[in-house]
Amino acid sequence: MEHAVIPGMDVSRMGLGCMGMSAFYTQSPMDDDESIRTIHRALDLGVNMLDTAEAYGPYTNEELVGRATADRRDRAVVATKFGFISHPDGDRTDTLDGSPENVRLALEGSLRRLGTDYVDVYYLHRVDPDIPIEETVGAMGELVIEGKAGHLGLSEAPPDQIRRANAVHPISVLETEYSLWTRHAEAEILPLLRRLGIGFVAYAPLGRGFLTGRIRSREDLGTDDWRRNNPRFSAENFDRNTRIVDEVRAVAMDVGAAPAQVAIAWLLAQGDDIVPIPGTKRVSRLEEDLGSLDVELTPEQIDRLSSLAAPAGSRYEEDTYATPQDM
Repeated sequence: MEHAVIPGMDVSRMGLGCMGMSAFYTQSPMDDDESIRTIHRALDLGVNMLDTAEAYGPYTNEELVGRATADRRDRAVVATKFGFISHPDGDRTDTLDGSPENVRLALEGSLRRLGTDYVDVYYLHRVDPDIPIEETVGAMGELVIEGKAGHLGLSEAPPDQIRRANAVHPISVLETEYSLWTRHAEAEILPLLRRLGIGFVAYAPLGRGFLTGRIRSREDLGTDDWRRNNPRFSAENFDRNTRIVDEVRAVAMDVGAAPAQVAIAWLLAQGDDIVPIPGTKRVSRLEEDLGSLDVELTPEQIDRLSSLAAPAGSRYEEDTYATPQDM
């Protein structure tokens, strides 16, 4: 397994997003046993970064990751996130909370559910607009000093917040959506991270499954699947976005790979400081995704993919999850 170039961290070139094992994508029943087998297989193949959050479930995904890593904790880089749940307010889930009090209460709960006494990466899931980022990161930094967190990260933070946070305590990684059809990070965020020596963890590298080519109509989504309410999967935008996938499929046919592998290979080609974390709950899909490490795209193929039109529709349907780039 190749490793990413992130100062101070030993992270595999690809990680595993665990969210879909417990939340949001519910086309098929949750199968914790298969999910745990998938995590075990990932670790056996050298994938060490496991991405979760207290909000996934909520709570149940951290519990799942905790069970999966109980006898192999030393092989995993466990990354979790806080901020969507306000524990001082009685576990409210309808507000962001980056207060210093919530920082500590949230981590205590995460450690208990994960069955560990430390997390390798502790992320702020979204910046709380009512709390100065310096206060939030200052409290997070105390957890590093205490040995309860190895590294700090931010998720979906804009450039000014990244700068201010890093001035308080070194930020090791930024987690933000990045794929062939979500490229807002290229303009300012990626150059800034490289100047500051911060790694980039790319979530939803397959466009929430769209870029795999397996979702050919809205009927392929379960009735309770979160994506049914996502603008890019809406009836008015679906067909246009399918044409983007068709271009990815064409390149995939040229190189003899699956569309998902081509989409991830393109992302890997954007820099060795980028760690895609495709999410899956099946061993077969995990192994397919990891096959992207062996896909070599020509400069012409990379340019062809890079020139694809932007997808129709915004990334999120609710401002709660959006970032300034989406508003």
